[in-house]
Amino acid sequence: MTSDAARVLRRLGERGETLGVAESLTGGLVAAELTSVPGASRSFRGSVTAYATPLKRDVLGVDGALLDERGAVDPDVARAMAVGVRRILGADWGIATTGVAGPEPQDGKPVGTVFLAVAGPEGVPKVAALRLNGGRADIRRESVRTLLELLSGELGENARAQDTEQIGGN
Repeated sequence: MTSDAARVLRRLGERGETLGVAESLTGGLVAAELTSVPGASRSFRGSVTAYATPLKRDVLGVDGALLDERGAVDPDVARAMAVGVRRILGADWGIATTGVAGPEPQDGKPVGTVFLAVAGPEGVPKVAALRLNGGRADIRRESVRTLLELLSGELGENARAQDTEQIGGN
């Protein structure tokens, strides 16, 4: 995965842009991948690990009514997390993870349900919905890999925002 992180950081550096990360189910793994790359501080602003649902509201600014109505595992929550971390960290790009790594379902969503979001300087944030198989570690690792790949694609092409869905994993 470090090559994915290195590619993202290289592209951000080339563009003179910065990145902030909001994590829930990945619990800091995205930030760890990014900071494992020498020179990450040129583009990586920081991260917020909002594991508890109230932190998504109180720190990242996710709408409380949205959280009450749908729970934390929701595409609009992921989108709001990415927008919120971008704002609070003063970054050009914000990325976010929310989902269920297991072992039990959460908010009525089965294990392996993951939502990833990328919010850039222009346009509507992009959200990817994943249905992953495997154990807790597999789901978390695949979420990190897919998020970095999603961001890399956005940085490479600055593609128009659209929602995507992937099914699979280990």
